[in-house]
Amino acid sequence: MSSLPLLAPLATSSFLNTLDPRLRVLLCLAWTGSCLSLERLSLQALAALAALGVALLLGLSPRALLRRLVVMEGFMLLVLLLLPFSMPGNPVFTLGNLEATDAGFARALGILFQAHGVIFMVLILLGTLEVVTLGHALARLGVPDKLVHLLLFTVRYVQVLYEEHLRLRQAMRARAFVPGTNRHSWNSLGWLLGMLLVRSLERASRIHEAMKCRGFHGRFYLLDDGAWGRHDTLIALAAVPLVLVLPLLESVL
Repeated sequence: MSSLPLLAPLATSSFLNTLDPRLRVLLCLAWTGSCLSLERLSLQALAALAALGVALLLGLSPRALLRRLVVMEGFMLLVLLLLPFSMPGNPVFTLGNLEATDAGFARALGILFQAHGVIFMVLILLGTLEVVTLGHALARLGVPDKLVHLLLFTVRYVQVLYEEHLRLRQAMRARAFVPGTNRHSWNSLGWLLGMLLVRSLERASRIHEAMKCRGFHGRFYLLDDGAWGRHDTLIALAAVPLVLVLPLLESVL
C-alpha cells in the first residue's frame, strides 16, 4: 500500500539529530512568538528570509520544501487576492465597485511573510522529527496527556484510513467506475465516504476493546527521560539573542 508522504519526516543534516527534541520544540515556539510579534513589513520579510536560510543551511532540500508548501500557498493566494479589497485605506486600483487599498496590500504581505517565516522553521525543526519522538517531547514538556494521545493516535491511524480508502477506490476501479460530473459519480463517491466512515468506526471499536484487554487506562508511559546534554544548553543560550534580535530591532527603529 502507498503511504502518505506528508507524514514522513524530512531529511536533513546530522546536526539536528544531535539536539534534544524538547529543545527543538522550544526553539520553534520561541521563533514563532518572535516572528508573530513583528509589525514592520521589512522585518517580517527579513524573518521569512532568515528562516528560509536556516532551513536550507541545515540541509532541507528545496524540492521537499516546495512539496510541503503547496497546500499553504493556495490559502496564501486567497489572502493576497481578497484581503486588499477588505480593508480601508488609500485606494491603489479599483475593480468594479471594489477598491484595493494600500493597507490591505500591506496586511496581506505581512501575513504572507509571517506565515512563511513560521512554516520554514516548523519544517526544519519539527518536520524532521518522527511523530512519535515529537509526541514524547511534548509529553516531557508538560503538554496534557490527552492532547499527546490524540496526536499519536491521529498520525498512526490516518495512515490506516488512507490505506482503507485506497482499497475501496481499487474495488471501485475493478468495477469499471470512472469519476465524472454526473449524478452516478456523486452517489458513488458519497457511498465511498460513508463506507470509509463506517469502517473507521468499526476499527476504532476493535482497537478500543483490544487496548482495554491489554490494561490500557488512559495513559502511555515513557520508557526514558530524554537525553538533554550540555550542548543543548549551550545551543539554547546561543539561540536567545538570535530569536530576540528582530523584536529588539523593531523596538529601536
